Amino acid sequence: MLNNFLPNEHVPSVFDIDPLVLKEKGVKGVITDLDNTLVAWDVEDATDEIKRWFKKMNDHGIQVTIASNNKEARVKLFSEPLETSFIYSARKPLSKAFKKARKEMELDKSEVVVIGDQLLTDVLGGNLAGFHTILVVPIVETDGFFTQINRKIERRILNWMRRKGKITWERRNHS
Repeated sequence: MLNNFLPNEHVPSVFDIDPLVLKEKGVKGVITDLDNTLVAWDVEDATDEIKRWFKKMNDHGIQVTIASNNKEARVKLFSEPLETSFIYSARKPLSKAFKKARKEMELDKSEVVVIGDQLLTDVLGGNLAGFHTILVVPIVETDGFFTQINRKIERRILNWMRRKGKITWERRNHS
């Protein structure tokens, strides 16, 4: 059961995800979380660096869909200037939003990766829906109320995985 929380990959940030490497693996689409994955959870707009990342993905023919548990106003405000598709109130880890994003991109599961900063929503949901998952380190160490609860559970799961030798990356403490 706990293996469902195990990401296929772990990287420091989305900027460590290279579209050329994705293409070599046959990836044509990305489903990414928004808050603390692309920008800090309390930042409204895309940073210049994120805009460049989206452009780089687009230039390499990789579609990006933002799937967020946040409300429509938040996700729309962020996504529309990037001209990227989005799903709000995604109810991750339920697989419906992941499947919808894949279907809208008209891609096979094997051509899509899921990127996010949380084990309990992004990684679990992506794994249960049958996608390759990439966990990123949260951008900031502060979170909204419900995410703070998730982080406590995540720490326990990560500690178990570390003890079992299932993960090897360094731990980063969260407040």
